[in-house]
Amino acid sequence: MNGSALCRENFTMLTDFYEFTMANGYLTNKKADDIAYFDMFFRKIPDGGGFAIMAGLQQLIEYLENLSFSEEDIEFLASKNLFSQEFLEYLREFKFCCDVWAVPEGTPIFPHEPIVTVRGPIIQAQFIETIILLTINYQSLIATKANRMVRVAQGRDVIEFGCRRAHEYAAAIYGARAAYIGGCTGTSCTLADKKFGISALGTMAHSWIQLFNSELDAFKNYAREYPNSCILLVDTYNTLKSGIPNAIRAFNEELVPRGYRPLGIRIDSGDITYLSKKARKMLDSAGFPDCKIIASNSLDEYIIRDMIHQGACVDCFGVGERLITAASDPVFGGVYKLSAIEVDGRIVPRIKVSDNVTKITNPCFKKLWRLFDRDSKKAIADVMTLNDEVIDDTRPYMIFDPEHIWKRKTIDNFIARELQVPIFKAGKRVYDSPDIGSIREHCKTQIDTMWDEVLRFENPHKYYVDLSQPLWDEKQRLLSEYSG
Repeated sequence: MNGSALCRENFTMLTDFYEFTMANGYLTNKKADDIAYFDMFFRKIPDGGGFAIMAGLQQLIEYLENLSFSEEDIEFLASKNLFSQEFLEYLREFKFCCDVWAVPEGTPIFPHEPIVTVRGPIIQAQFIETIILLTINYQSLIATKANRMVRVAQGRDVIEFGCRRAHEYAAAIYGARAAYIGGCTGTSCTLADKKFGISALGTMAHSWIQLFNSELDAFKNYAREYPNSCILLVDTYNTLKSGIPNAIRAFNEELVPRGYRPLGIRIDSGDITYLSKKARKMLDSAGFPDCKIIASNSLDEYIIRDMIHQGACVDCFGVGERLITAASDPVFGGVYKLSAIEVDGRIVPRIKVSDNVTKITNPCFKKLWRLFDRDSKKAIADVMTLNDEVIDDTRPYMIFDPEHIWKRKTIDNFIARELQVPIFKAGKRVYDSPDIGSIREHCKTQIDTMWDEVLRFENPHKYYVDLSQPLWDEKQRLLSEYSG
């Protein structure tokens, strides 16, 4: 990531310190070259939704492509007096050599299924845990939150306005990227436009209007300066008695005579539903039915839903703090767990056992499949299998709930597709990343494969994520072994 990251900084050291202490221990205990398999997965969908959206893979790829340790890094670690000279020399000659598979960005994802899988020497596969979680957790969280807002907006534009409310620089940039993947049409963040080609949009602050002797002067000067993209902020003093009348006058005096049309007005305070209805009538009566009304001011999907239900005449929602911070449920909760090791070329499964059922891991080197109805093209279920299994979609296939195995269903007339794709092979990138526009379109297309019950805003249908019979049998064997 040090070639394209913010401030050109090398983020190799952006990791939990115990990754270094474990790596050093693996080396001194002659375990460094042991081959291990790790899965990243998450346990709970934010906001009680029906699905999440995969995002952040491109930034993970950039990090892994540039993963190396500088002399400054090694000197810093040496100063801790914790690490062997052998380990410091290993870092000096470090070369990433793992295999990586992942679910492509923009794909709907569900709890407990592997969205990133890593195979390689444990000293490396363990070390990249933090960056995998950091990049995938945050961007998947924001993409998921953005899509909730986009879906509830029912075709109206949603613009990400959170640059100034993000939890630091990188969150503003990559949050804008994730929000765009989730369906937002633009961002307030100029750097996100420069880096990713996401349209940067904006109007004016209240200070612009306060600076001039009158609101009308402020509007006229702005309209004169930006006739092709004139959006006026109308709530500085009094939206209905001052702001909209002055906006209409500025449109008539500065735009219409020069052959331009206003792009819109923005309302940032007050009862926006009520004000937007009044504003729509005033603009239409003045001959500006094409002038859009933009709403902002601490919006989220619940407020947007209520506004639309109450008949708000809003064409576009600018959503800031509650999107860029995912304020209502701000932790994605992805984890990274060992699932298998290799012993003499044989894959040996590993499992984490817990009294908390949701924390019991799914062992083995796995494949992840999505089964689609052949006629409707809708997704029926996701299935985890052993890596050497193949789901034959020409024959009926039984799926069953991994926690309540009596819940079984045999499906036929379906198409089985693997969800993970190869990203790195022996440390070499083998994946051509799509542009962000293609990722956004992929997201939209894949969400269209979800049933309406899964898309339901509240109390959605629980989507099936099942284990194949051989994988379930192996998991039960391990549970019996460790419980004994």
